[in-house]
Amino acid sequence: MRRVGFLVVLIALASCDTSGVEQKKSDEKPLVQKKADNYSLDKDHEVQTTKNFDNGLMIEWFERGDGESIKAGDLISIDYKVRLKDGSIVDGNHLLKMESLPFLVGYNMQTKGWDIALKEMNVGDFARIKIPSHLARGEKGVNGLIPPNADNFLTIRILSKIKPDRVADGTKVWILEENKNNKEKFGEGYSVSFHAMASSPSSALFANTFRTNQPFVFSLGDQGIVPGLRKALINAKTSDRLYVLVPASEAYADKGYMDFVKPGEDIFYNILVMEVTKK
Repeated sequence: MRRVGFLVVLIALASCDTSGVEQKKSDEKPLVQKKADNYSLDKDHEVQTTKNFDNGLMIEWFERGDGESIKAGDLISIDYKVRLKDGSIVDGNHLLKMESLPFLVGYNMQTKGWDIALKEMNVGDFARIKIPSHLARGEKGVNGLIPPNADNFLTIRILSKIKPDRVADGTKVWILEENKNNKEKFGEGYSVSFHAMASSPSSALFANTFRTNQPFVFSLGDQGIVPGLRKALINAKTSDRLYVLVPASEAYADKGYMDFVKPGEDIFYNILVMEVTKK
């Protein structure tokens, strides 16, 4: 995906150490893989295999892929549509005029049913997933779009896994959108302003600066920033959009954070860099 709006930022004790940054070459991975021409998300297909879960979720495979299995923490490229029982479409990358979108598995980017189902799948899978209402939007629904207690029906093609662009002491950084015309990079002698939303495996969107319209601002020497997040933002430029996955060892470790991050949990940040400026 080249347009994403999901971000995260948390506060913890950190050092200014900028070592341990491994740079990935951009030509090592395609951001997205083009979808095949022999399938449609809008047509009926013959079901090859079915798996039913005790919680009411059901996966019907039209095609089983021979790619890698999917696990929590994988960033995958997906082509998908979500329908209600009456066939009305309520979500999908086509609504954003995108061939595919990136999805980080296991961090509440969508409803619980998504993460449960995707961890049962492989790259290349083409399937329809029934997500019962209690694993979807539940009793609340979505006002004007999804009624209360509505089952969701997700048709999805898993196109590829997306490798991180760089890794810094276990923190993974994916550059979803980059303005290469911007030359100022965050580092020593600079400050950075950015919007963020944050999720852990146990808490969706426990931080969201878009909602408050109060972006985070800090300099490299400032205290109180999650170490992994600090390292992830090094070399970031104005208008960059990033996905960042910070391991527990670079976040809150075995202490956790209030009721939002359990001990030992990693944190997912979706970041929009607003401005990088010299101090």
